[in-house]
Amino acid sequence: IESGDLKIIGINSFTETAESPLTAGGDSGIMKVDPAAEREQIERLNAFRAARNAAEVEAALNNLKDIASSSENIMPASIRCAHAGVTTGEWSRVLRDIFGEYRAPTGIDIAALNLAASDTVDSLRERTRKTGEELGRPLKILVGKPGLDGHSNGAEQIAVKARDVGFEVVYEGIRLTPEQIVKAAEEEGVHLIGLSVLSGSHLELVEDAMSRLGEVGLSEVPVIVGGIVPPEDEANLKTRGIAAVYTPKDSDMNLIMADLVNIIRESNGLERYGALH
Repeated sequence: IESGDLKIIGINSFTETAESPLTAGGDSGIMKVDPAAEREQIERLNAFRAARNAAEVEAALNNLKDIASSSENIMPASIRCAHAGVTTGEWSRVLRDIFGEYRAPTGIDIAALNLAASDTVDSLRERTRKTGEELGRPLKILVGKPGLDGHSNGAEQIAVKARDVGFEVVYEGIRLTPEQIVKAAEEEGVHLIGLSVLSGSHLELVEDAMSRLGEVGLSEVPVIVGGIVPPEDEANLKTRGIAAVYTPKDSDMNLIMADLVNIIRESNGLERYGALH
């Protein structure tokens, strides 16, 4: 994509455009969940649970656990759970406890960029290496995808590119909770956290993650956000302490990598590098 060998309409070819009819009327074109609707749904779920026969629910879940631990068919036990009013979350939690949870392999496990030699790439690698030397260890970043958003291409492109310009990269795949991401950041000792959110829940998920970072003493670790973020939310995120926000318009991966190095440098009291050449 960077060399132009692979043509991507709107990215490296045919970049001229007219205003989108989706946003021409002042609408951002991004559907957001009404917080009131979210609260109402939670209240309905709580009311449903309160109206169930708790003894029947517990018995059905215990039966499901016993059946799942054996070689018997889990369907009759699952139907019993449904009749008792067991929720999908409660049902799946029992099965996770028995069978574990499948984590699909990430794209960065097998991906490797065949980067052509260029002054820009060489400069990025040198900046990454020198900054690591100044900080006493190689630069390490965490790329996290919180929430139910399963679109991983953007996050994996960032992870692969960062690895290939000299960063150590922690990326554990999609559908993680903010709690899991913060725990990984704490255990790995990362210099920067990147959150990728394309679900429209960026404000809520970022607020949760930032709060948890503060609780474990990592509030000084810079956080960036990438995804489908309207301009008004971008400003909102930055007031919450987000160091940078990237959207689909930010397609130059080299400039993003240069930003990451400079964000890490600034957060550690080092002077920024100048523009890439």
